[in-house]
Amino acid sequence: MKYFTTNNTAPAVPLEEIPVVDYAEFFADLDRKLGQERYHIGHYFALPERDERLRMFCLLLDDRTSEVLLTSYCVEYYDETPLPSLTARHAQVHPFEREITERYGIRFDGMPWEKPLRFPFDRFDPKSTMDNYPFYTMEGASLHEVNVGPIHAGIIEPGAFRFICNGERVLHLEIALGYQHRGVEHAFAATDNRLRQVLLAESIAGDSAVAHSTAFVETLEKLAVQPRTRSYELDCERTVALELERMAVQIADTGALCMDIGYQLGQVACEALRTVTINTTQAWCGNRFGKGLIRPQGTNHPLTAEKVALVRRNVADVRRRYDEVREDIKSSPTVLARLEQCGIVSREEMVRIGGVGQAARASGLLRDLRTTHPWGLYARELHHESVVKRYGDVMARLTVRCREVLQSADCIEHLLAGLVPAAEASRPDYEFPLRGESLAFGLIEGWRGEICHVTVTDADGRIAACKIKDPSLHNWLALALAVRGEGISDFPICNKSFNLSYCGNDL
Repeated sequence: MKYFTTNNTAPAVPLEEIPVVDYAEFFADLDRKLGQERYHIGHYFALPERDERLRMFCLLLDDRTSEVLLTSYCVEYYDETPLPSLTARHAQVHPFEREITERYGIRFDGMPWEKPLRFPFDRFDPKSTMDNYPFYTMEGASLHEVNVGPIHAGIIEPGAFRFICNGERVLHLEIALGYQHRGVEHAFAATDNRLRQVLLAESIAGDSAVAHSTAFVETLEKLAVQPRTRSYELDCERTVALELERMAVQIADTGALCMDIGYQLGQVACEALRTVTINTTQAWCGNRFGKGLIRPQGTNHPLTAEKVALVRRNVADVRRRYDEVREDIKSSPTVLARLEQCGIVSREEMVRIGGVGQAARASGLLRDLRTTHPWGLYARELHHESVVKRYGDVMARLTVRCREVLQSADCIEHLLAGLVPAAEASRPDYEFPLRGESLAFGLIEGWRGEICHVTVTDADGRIAACKIKDPSLHNWLALALAVRGEGISDFPICNKSFNLSYCGNDL
């Protein structure tokens, strides 16, 4: 089958150069490739065209060669002929086919999860609402259902969880989301204000502001009519910001897991260290979550010699103290007894569902864009070595977190040790023209996993569409698999060990 072959550092691709194939050919080739672990789908979505057709685009990632394979197929907008479902053979395709059906009414024959994904305001069937979500049911005299949510205690986003249990043992968990849908993708195309678009990107998921804004800005810079070579200093600052974000959230998650098992020493220590980390980001740019740091073609907050010294000092201190917490955790028999052999997701299951990020790596599956599809300094200087474990339980996911905090600290120290701040930093540019009728993607490894932004322009170089994939899109299913066979009281620590985003899924 025909593909346009590119990679995560290449410029935008003209739409006319992306092949258009028959669906039968598309199905057969994807079916064959997705049967190999080296391939997984980066994104797969539909966009309306001017001639009353829908064009489906697919970004297929080859983790062995670092290539990104682009292809597409078309269907008539009002054609009601069902298409054979890839989900029926490869579970990782389910969120993409569900979204295409939900948005445009395209049916996939044999689709095992023909259910709403996020209830967008412009969905094909407005009668489909959260009130009539088709939860799975099981019958049996010894079975009962436990409903949790959509409103939860504390400051937490909404989502509905339905457990089917035999006594205390969970047989099945179904997670229904969509309560947080804000029309984010639509909002990108509804404005020509470039700054507003960047502000939208960093608001997609509050704990991944740096990662999502970096992914979006990458697409803009690839679409530039006159591409600029980014300075080393700017690349360095973006990488440091990403790794600071990773440190902050991984430390916070460590503390949250400690809290859920009653290990107060770990909880209190991690809360203090997270505060130091996010306060470092605030001292750098004025915002604890890194909002305002990532801007197209430049920055408003360049690292000065004083800020470099502050970041290095604080990161070194956090690394030292966190390593002590890590040693305490892994040497505590009570902690290990609670976290080991709990919430296991096998490597085979992670491959099947398309799991990404630290959750996949904890199950022995190397899904890390810093290693497999590097960009920026990850491609030119860092040559990242991913932390991979094989047990796939809560402890493995915590261990990956712990190791990655230390890795991030070492990365920041490596980059800043020899950094000489530029005499004059590049200022952001919100006016540079974009190539018309082109597609660009940004693939970024956020702290939660693989983030993909795809930006498509019209003939005038305006943004016609933005399609976004947050790592939670696939990993929610991993959480549902993790609790099967466990006691329902184990759900909180399984949930914390993934720490998935409701709004990242719902958009």
